[in-house]
Amino acid sequence: MGKQRFQLKVLLLQIRDDEITCQEELEEFIRFSGLATDQFSVLNVFKTPAFEPTCITGYDALFVGGSSDASVTQPDRYPFVQDTKRLLVHCLQVGLPVFASCFGFQAVVEALGGKVIVDAANMEMGTYPLTLTEAAGSDLLFHDVPNGFWVVSGHKERAISLPEGAILLASSELCPYHAIKMTGKPFYGFQFHPEVDPQDLAARITRYQSRYLENSTALSQIIQSLQPETAIANQLIAKFVDRILLQEPS
Repeated sequence: MGKQRFQLKVLLLQIRDDEITCQEELEEFIRFSGLATDQFSVLNVFKTPAFEPTCITGYDALFVGGSSDASVTQPDRYPFVQDTKRLLVHCLQVGLPVFASCFGFQAVVEALGGKVIVDAANMEMGTYPLTLTEAAGSDLLFHDVPNGFWVVSGHKERAISLPEGAILLASSELCPYHAIKMTGKPFYGFQFHPEVDPQDLAARITRYQSRYLENSTALSQIIQSLQPETAIANQLIAKFVDRILLQEPS
């Protein structure tokens, strides 16, 4: 007999050096997962840059969030990148469920043999419609997701090749690799942010505008252009809990 919902334990790997955003991100994952606060534990890699893959022992899933503070393309500058990749490889090998967004997606790609580049010219910052692949039609999370659903996306880096065994599920006009699943494993990566809605994004880019945007006019234009509804994307976290961790019928 499997675990009940209240028994699930999730480790959230955070890659942020800002306490406000750390708390926001945790609250976002809690809100959209439908789990309780005490079902999450946080490992912040800025506070604990060295860790072993065994840190996942006793947990039912690994969630990996985004970052405005680090890059998978600079492992020498950010020493926790290598341990993050080792943890992801370990989870894949033992079949532990993984839900990785943005930085997490990029770490997945690099850890498993794909390639990520910095591509500021094609930066996504806002809400975007995604195109589903044929494989999405038979996927546990995506089979009931409509083509062209809107997501929150904010990144200057993107994958240019996927790992062997990765199944592409969704793409955007600017970013061909937006959602993947590893074949035969409960292991998902999302270049977009299923845990962020437009209101969350507006608050975050206002806080971080100097890192991403040239001026306040650019910030205002992005906020005004945000599509108000990303509920379908946000529901992916609860679907992961229901259909992957609890194995409930979809």
